[in-house]
Amino acid sequence: MRIGRILVLGLLVVLAALAAAPGSRSPVSWPSTASSPSAPVAGGPLGEADGAVPGGTTVFDDNIPGIAKLDAALLDALRRAAADAAGDGVAFVVDSGWRSPAYQEHLLDEAVQKYGSAAEAARWVATPGTSAHVSGDAVDLGPAGAAWLSRHGAAYGLCRIYGNEPWHYELRPGAVARGCPAMYADPTHDPRMRQR
Repeated sequence: MRIGRILVLGLLVVLAALAAAPGSRSPVSWPSTASSPSAPVAGGPLGEADGAVPGGTTVFDDNIPGIAKLDAALLDALRRAAADAAGDGVAFVVDSGWRSPAYQEHLLDEAVQKYGSAAEAARWVATPGTSAHVSGDAVDLGPAGAAWLSRHGAAYGLCRIYGNEPWHYELRPGAVARGCPAMYADPTHDPRMRQR
């Protein structure tokens, strides 16, 4: 157990050093816009009714639409996993869950501005018509919960879907018996992104 903690600590030190190095760019950074409850959307302010979640939201916060509107089976699996993770001292903080189409469109517009093109933005943000967040079938977790699920998620049918998004989890019930399926490199490799 002690060796594992030392290895994790060492990895965190290396990652921090790489991120701080001049000219370096982290290949994966935790999202910041997903939980921004005051980001503007055309036609009015973006808020909890659109799926924005306040900081510290957990999978047990039924009064938050971003949680309450998740698929019931996904939410049940998340709550079972979160209860077990709590025994390890880990809380499942939700950065994003269900999103309205308007909120998803807002995030996509922001991604196009950030990455410079719709093609590059598609590696990070789906359209409202293809997003698993809009259908309530995906959740983005904070680092501690996502790390816990990376080790234990298959037992609950909770799987990481994209290699470039360590925070994004969806329900794959077959994973309980067979393990999680191979990840897509990013959403542009996911056939579901072309179906709607």
